[in-house]
Amino acid sequence: MSKILLSINPEHVESIFNGTKKYEFRKKKCKESIDKIIIYSTAPVMKVVGEAVVEEVLEGSPAEVWKKTSKSSGINESFFKKYYNGREKAIAYKLKDIVKYESPKRLSYYGIKAAPQSFVYING
Repeated sequence: MSKILLSINPEHVESIFNGTKKYEFRKKKCKESIDKIIIYSTAPVMKVVGEAVVEEVLEGSPAEVWKKTSKSSGINESFFKKYYNGREKAIAYKLKDIVKYESPKRLSYYGIKAAPQSFVYING
């Protein structure tokens, strides 16, 4: 199993920490099996702020994934549809055991120079 560091908008990070967003949506699935997501909050925060265990990975058409995740998505349907517009596949990482770091970390702590567009694998 692997860990990935994901770049996530601060608004969505807050929704993950307050429990309203239990899924992180992506357009592409990682090739490796993921058991933990390290959460990087994008500008203006620009720090690694927490982590979450991946309970399960849902994969299917956007309509199928929305049907399964809508109640705990932390986003509205129009945002979801716009994100997946023209896509045949949607990926949703179900999050659990979410930890907010007391002291946010710099990317350099993980040996990363710049925030990933989507994700980057983390060792250890």
